[in-house]
Amino acid sequence: MLSKEKIILLLLTILNFTHILDFMIMMPLGNYLMPYFDISSQQFSMLVAAYTFSAGASGFLAAFFVDGFDRKRVLLFAYAGFLIGTLCCAISPRYEILLASRIVAGLFGGLIGAQVLSIVADIVPYERRAAAMGMIMAAFSAASVFGVPFGLYIANLFNWHAPFFFVVILGVLLVPFLIKFLPKMDAHLLVENRQKISPTQLVGDVFRNSSQLYALALTAFLMMGHFMIIPFINPFMEFNMGFSKTQTPIIYMVGGALTMVTSPMLGKLADRIGKYNLFIFLALAGIPLIALITNLPAIPFYFVLCITGLWFIISAGRFIPAQAMVSNVVPPERRGSFMSFNSSIQQLFVGLASVLAGFIVVKMPDNRLEHYEVTGYLSIALILCSIFIATMLNKKLKEKENDTAISNKEELAVVG
Repeated sequence: MLSKEKIILLLLTILNFTHILDFMIMMPLGNYLMPYFDISSQQFSMLVAAYTFSAGASGFLAAFFVDGFDRKRVLLFAYAGFLIGTLCCAISPRYEILLASRIVAGLFGGLIGAQVLSIVADIVPYERRAAAMGMIMAAFSAASVFGVPFGLYIANLFNWHAPFFFVVILGVLLVPFLIKFLPKMDAHLLVENRQKISPTQLVGDVFRNSSQLYALALTAFLMMGHFMIIPFINPFMEFNMGFSKTQTPIIYMVGGALTMVTSPMLGKLADRIGKYNLFIFLALAGIPLIALITNLPAIPFYFVLCITGLWFIISAGRFIPAQAMVSNVVPPERRGSFMSFNSSIQQLFVGLASVLAGFIVVKMPDNRLEHYEVTGYLSIALILCSIFIATMLNKKLKEKENDTAISNKEELAVVG
């Protein structure tokens, strides 16, 4: 990987860290927010879903115009709005205000993920893209290994407002570096014979293109399958399993530390053995772990760390080859719009999973959670569906690759 690519990827990974941390920190705060605001599991799930639904809506709307602008400018605009929304979360005195603040943060946050992936896809060729995606995905790990435990620590030390202040401070410190080192990303604007596409045509092209539909469906089923069980892991470990508030952050710390090491390695492995092959292996390997986590018997905490740590590795790992495949279904001049659609689908289905899990899981008077295992069974069904969808998408990508190879041969024959 080129040194210039590494600098850009490092900046985007740090940006992704703050963005992801803001989203991730909400979920383990469930056992703080539910007693503090005296809210139900359904109301807490709406706090998680509010961000994702608003992010999904803004990502969808952004698809109609983002390819008409420098990706750097869009990213900086979105990041500034996201930090303002997060600051509003930090100073929220009531549940209703916090809910509204999450919506504001989500409106801008919905633009960030798509721009990050679009920039990565623009600067790194497909042959090395999974390795680059692995570096970007390491932000999830960093958020888990450092951000979430530290966020929970300062929530214990001060109050639940503190983690949001932490995210805002990190983001404000990062902005000057983004402005200085992130180059202009306007090559897609300079494509010869580039035509402006109407919103109707843009949406129509997605629905007429089976590769794009499979890519969006893969994202939808992956995200929904993953986030069916994520929001209630921390409350489940405390209220059902009996582990303390000082123990549960260790789950995220161990899982994050492991995936921080394995995500770049799995990205390189995907480029070497095939993105589809690695995805199928990891998706199948995660199924028994999902069943086990949502049906945990009374076992020592170190066994829990082993199980959840392995699940973190596999869950983060399968997103790497999947997103590399998804990024390759459109040409660069259409990538920003499509990745915005993809980000929108991602956020909407995360929100849908959180809401659905909130209706399935019931908080008892003693704070114990009932029916958590049902979310595990649904998660497994969704992951199995994603395997079928990935198979169809891989078939389409191979057809596209073969068509391109034939076209190149014909062009060489004409020239010769």
